[in-house]
Amino acid sequence: MSRIFNFSAGPAMLPAEVLARAGDEMLDWHGSGMSVMEMSHRGKEFISIYEEAERDLRQLASIPANYKVLFLQGGATLQFAQIPMNLLHGKGKADYVLTGEWSKKAIKEAKNYCDAAVAASSEDRNFTYAPKEWKVRPDAAYVHYCSNETIGGVEFHATPKAEIPLVADASSHFLSRPIEVSKYGLIYAGAQKNAGPAGLTFVIVREDLIGKAAKGTPTVMDYKLQADADSMLNTPATYAMYIGGLVFKWMKQAGGLAAIEQRNLEKAKLLYDFLDRSSFFRNPVAKEDRSRMNVPFTLKDEKLDPVFLKGAEERGMVQLKGHRSVGGMRASIYNAMPLEGVQRLVDYMRDFEARHG
Repeated sequence: MSRIFNFSAGPAMLPAEVLARAGDEMLDWHGSGMSVMEMSHRGKEFISIYEEAERDLRQLASIPANYKVLFLQGGATLQFAQIPMNLLHGKGKADYVLTGEWSKKAIKEAKNYCDAAVAASSEDRNFTYAPKEWKVRPDAAYVHYCSNETIGGVEFHATPKAEIPLVADASSHFLSRPIEVSKYGLIYAGAQKNAGPAGLTFVIVREDLIGKAAKGTPTVMDYKLQADADSMLNTPATYAMYIGGLVFKWMKQAGGLAAIEQRNLEKAKLLYDFLDRSSFFRNPVAKEDRSRMNVPFTLKDEKLDPVFLKGAEERGMVQLKGHRSVGGMRASIYNAMPLEGVQRLVDYMRDFEARHG
């Protein structure tokens, strides 16, 4: 059976080379006589896997030495609570930028722990742009934003300036381009878009921000305790960490994040150029804020949506249905999506428009 092109927003495509290597090592990892799934997280075999994965991630993302790298569980959603628990430092205030469904969820969760104020919002235009003017309170503990909104397809292409610690939910474009880590207090991301399978969450946090968790914070949610235990206070998501490590190696072999970014730019340009020329398909996002990773689009006649999706599936392209909150279609074209997949989609869209437009 030939592999399909999976445009899912996550869990998403993994590089074929990574899957092939994991398959080769499934029964016997490097002569150990066991699968990584069977290893003790305290054993020397798995410790070596973890240490190599962290080194590769630090090298890929140019993470400074004064930042801790955590491999956690619970997804980015758990971070909505874990961040205020760890970063409020008794201040009781935090600011949030509202640009879509995921930042909306983060704000809702934060309100359980503090005065969470909206510093900027794009709700006035149905979350179709990235607001540039933020009103951040100087006495807030941090300002949080979602640097790429998966559902709406809005991306911040430059790192915003902030006088207080900047926190980013980078889940759906993490490792899709170089990262200016030193400009952030904390960056977090679920792995299942660009960096591995579901079940693993990355947290990159400046060292001086941890160690002051609020009273009552569960042990496994205390960043300092997790950092001191190498993310292994309890049994971690060992196999997901192993696959993530293989993905990091694949990225390094591809030329690093600068080379990955160029590939992503080429894919995004191919799809957006077609959308801009079409009178039948439409992308609602402001051009300067369009996501390179998640491309929502609508048909001129939404009654044709099921026909479009069925035809795409027949041509080996799946998971193109848009999120239920916005409808239409969405193509997620993460790192592992080859240019060939985007070209097949564009060719199909062009043919569909000729037949139905």
